[in-house]
Amino acid sequence: MRKPISPRLHGVIDYSTSAAVAIAPRLLGFPKPARMLADSLAGGYTGLSAMTDYPLGVKRVVPFKAHGAAELAIGLALPAAPWLLGFADNRPARNFFLGLTAVTMVVAALTDWEGEAN
Repeated sequence: MRKPISPRLHGVIDYSTSAAVAIAPRLLGFPKPARMLADSLAGGYTGLSAMTDYPLGVKRVVPFKAHGAAELAIGLALPAAPWLLGFADNRPARNFFLGLTAVTMVVAALTDWEGEAN
């Protein structure tokens, strides 16, 4: 089955996700641990995206498949973050990170990791 998310579209999703993750804590009033996690994720997503060998990469040093592996690792860790960092009782923050997990996994499943990197 052909996967519908090309490397170019994946880049658009990555940078859009970074922006959403950076803005959400301020709009939704996250507690400090959730804000710090979001800020770290936004910076990390942006940095990884900028360094990935795909059409929207700035300095293409990270292979696209390695980018995918990093996103998968983050996606697997995200569901535990609200409990590990002590903000699980804050519904907006908890649900944001659980939703981010779902988005990360769906995007990974629908991305054509073999697609043309140019």
